[in-house]
Amino acid sequence: MHTGRLLGSERTADVYALDGSWVLRRYRDRTASTEELAVMAYVGAFGFPVPRIGPPGEGARPTDLVLQRLTGPTLAEALLAGRLGAAEAATLLARLLRELHAIPPRVSADPEDCVLHLGLHPENVVLTEAGAVVVDWSTAAEGPPGLDRAMSALTLARTGLGPALPAGADVRPLLKALLAELAGDGGASPADLALARSRQEADPHLTEEERSGLDRAVELVVGCTP
Repeated sequence: MHTGRLLGSERTADVYALDGSWVLRRYRDRTASTEELAVMAYVGAFGFPVPRIGPPGEGARPTDLVLQRLTGPTLAEALLAGRLGAAEAATLLARLLRELHAIPPRVSADPEDCVLHLGLHPENVVLTEAGAVVVDWSTAAEGPPGLDRAMSALTLARTGLGPALPAGADVRPLLKALLAELAGDGGASPADLALARSRQEADPHLTEEERSGLDRAVELVVGCTP
């Protein structure tokens, strides 16, 4: 399959431009993208904002995803550029989590479970002219909503403590605002946060530096919780 121009490389995948409307997301670390496609199609059918799914091209690999090409900054880019404030970004993230958790489970028989993104943070929200769109469903699962809220908060805290954050940037206002927004939905309990930490510690794509900073990230989340 013709891949087109490389747009970017992520931890687990490379993204190529197919044309003005579609991109190819090709994973390097898995054998198929079937489950991710199924989750995206499922939540999209409920009206949740995900990229449109395109048909696989001739010669496509099982690890390939053809997705709508989105135009606009990520929420992280908009925050760093000062286009959005912490309160507005927190409201958006909380709303997206709330809307996702209102969708019944696709597979689980437990009525308390819901669809979880497990990576819903500013870098995975693209601000298009039509509204916010959530990308990268590679870690999606089903389970209690508190785990998803804890994963979002812990990822944000871990990013804020990492070396990749631009000098002078501070995630604390956003984290505090997000946790305040999530409090009305049940927040992230100590058990949720402990499970989120365990999941991130077991993530093979984290660097050793990121993994070693998880305890500090947990402390930051606890310290920012209302």
